[in-house]
Amino acid sequence: MSEDAPRLYLATPPLADGPEFLPALESALSAGDVASLLIRLAGDDPRKNEEIVRALAPVAQEKGVAVLVEGSPTVALRAKADGAHISGCGEKLAEAVEKLAPKFIVGAGGLELRDDAMRAGEMGVDYVLFEGEDVAALEERVAWWAELFNAPCVARAASLADVARLAEAGADFVMLDDAVWADQRGPSAAVADALKLLEGTQA
Repeated sequence: MSEDAPRLYLATPPLADGPEFLPALESALSAGDVASLLIRLAGDDPRKNEEIVRALAPVAQEKGVAVLVEGSPTVALRAKADGAHISGCGEKLAEAVEKLAPKFIVGAGGLELRDDAMRAGEMGVDYVLFEGEDVAALEERVAWWAELFNAPCVARAASLADVARLAEAGADFVMLDDAVWADQRGPSAAVADALKLLEGTQA
């Protein structure tokens, strides 16, 4: 893990409409420092997906947030996002690295095995994402990566209660999705709490 304080990485639900999600995104980003935003897409229509990204990306980028598109380097490029997030460590990831790096960000997720994560790292990705419902196992995976590898590690927190644990385990970024968008207090309150938890790990 780097010596910098861990930062927050938000991921949207799978979206079929951009403007409809905009108020929730604006609420979340109003709470403070967010490093990155992953836009997840519900459908396979490239034109529609490009419209969704174009509706959301500028709002985040104006606040210094790096915007990534899940699954499609082409949509990311056409919609002027900052990169793409690819699941797995196969051909699709290799093609994304070849197409986007080094000017754009390429992240890798869906890495079930440690060997998968190492293969993704060897391809030159900008980060690896670890996720899973077993927080203890996730902490162990994050700590292993942080100790041995230089590429940043993102850990998905299923709830706000997991944020500090994953940051303390060595995550460079903590990803939140449903824990923010489904919070009954609103996205802004959830993000504010997450930022306080991250700050607490640096005390």
